[in-house]
Amino acid sequence: MIISLKPKSKFYLNGAVVQVDRKVNVQLLNDAVFLLDIHVMQEADARTPLRQLYFVLQAALMDPKSAPAVHGLLASMLPALNSSFENSEVLAGLQVVAKQIGSERYFDAMKTIRGLFPIEDNILRPKSTESVETIATVSAA
Repeated sequence: MIISLKPKSKFYLNGAVVQVDRKVNVQLLNDAVFLLDIHVMQEADARTPLRQLYFVLQAALMDPKSAPAVHGLLASMLPALNSSFENSEVLAGLQVVAKQIGSERYFDAMKTIRGLFPIEDNILRPKSTESVETIATVSAA
């Protein structure tokens, strides 16, 4: 696998943070756990259930030593998420994620979760304020 990096970019390789000073291609010649900086979520951004799941998986990729603890956390998170969502696309995606996690394919699981973010955002988006204003106007009359 070849990873193309821009100057000053970082990536996480088997728990180590690597920063490059110029444009470079890195070729991984064997199995390695890596995470590109553009896929790293900050803790403050993990405000929704799926983003929290993503953040936990990210921890397993950034620090492979934490993987056993992460498995325990994921074992409690996934059933809770399955009971929290009614959307069939999200539920199907969570089944895929569970299989990917079981196969220790964390990066694939994170990619699947990122694909679910727009659906989750739509579910959690507040309903239109127009209907609230209409109710207020009708009530005032």
